[in-house]
Amino acid sequence: MADDWLNIALRFGLYIGTATLFGVAVFGIFAHSLTAQFAALGTRFKTGLLMAVGLNIVLSLMSMLVSAKAMSGSESYDELTAHIIGMVITGTDMGIAWLVRMAGLLICALIILVGKWQNKRFVPLAIISAVSFATFAWSGHAAMHEGIVKAGHLMSDITHLLAAGAWVGALFSLVTLATFNPHSTPNALEVLSKTSSGFAKLGTVIVGALVVTGLANYLLIAGPSLNVLTSTQYGLLLVIKLGLFMGMLAIAAANRYLLSPKVEIAIRLDNGVEACRLLRVSLITETSLALLVVACVAWLGVLSPVAHRAS
Repeated sequence: MADDWLNIALRFGLYIGTATLFGVAVFGIFAHSLTAQFAALGTRFKTGLLMAVGLNIVLSLMSMLVSAKAMSGSESYDELTAHIIGMVITGTDMGIAWLVRMAGLLICALIILVGKWQNKRFVPLAIISAVSFATFAWSGHAAMHEGIVKAGHLMSDITHLLAAGAWVGALFSLVTLATFNPHSTPNALEVLSKTSSGFAKLGTVIVGALVVTGLANYLLIAGPSLNVLTSTQYGLLLVIKLGLFMGMLAIAAANRYLLSPKVEIAIRLDNGVEACRLLRVSLITETSLALLVVACVAWLGVLSPVAHRAS
């Protein structure tokens, strides 16, 4: 049982770390296309990106040990040998995916560290981190299928992961912009206003992708039945996740149609600090819900939709 909770905690940390890496890179590309003023702020995200890479490398190493212990049937981590770990890494789809993820993370570290940071690095960073993020699909429920169904489930999982990562990374980025001191970083408020308003179009695509792939994943896992939602631990947790997701949608709509326009008007009147404070509180609330959603996803990933009946 302790290993189950450790596995959930590791999955949560890995999802957050990789979503941050991918999502912030996507946001950087998006923000740079919206306003030239973001050029002076892009370098402020470098430390956070590097921390995300480091976190993912450490947690990926720990996750491999947990997986090797579970797959080998070892009673303790002391029983693990280099041969056992090597067999898991090279002899399973999950292990190969892990190798790809680690290689991607190391490349991301080089992109961030080597030479002077330039915002155009967000592009290769987004591409490589997307590959790393996609590897988590091979440790999910898609493994229960074979052939064309498995391939379809993997593609659906990958799309779902990337859409969720783009949303989470955008939230982290917007919260970061909202916490900049407007006196020491005068462009931050205007960049926040333009990106929070402009994110609506991309946000619509993200939400659409999440809904379509979420429905597809449910059908592939549980079939065309709603009984799972009320009769299993998996289903009840999925309902909680959906409730949190709806809460995020409501807050995102409020940000888009109420708070972001207020910030834009307040900036024109040279009084954007208070409006920014309200938007910051709203963004932090939405981000908190996002973290809870990711926690649900991490837990759902280790549950069977039929094995644990709700009491």
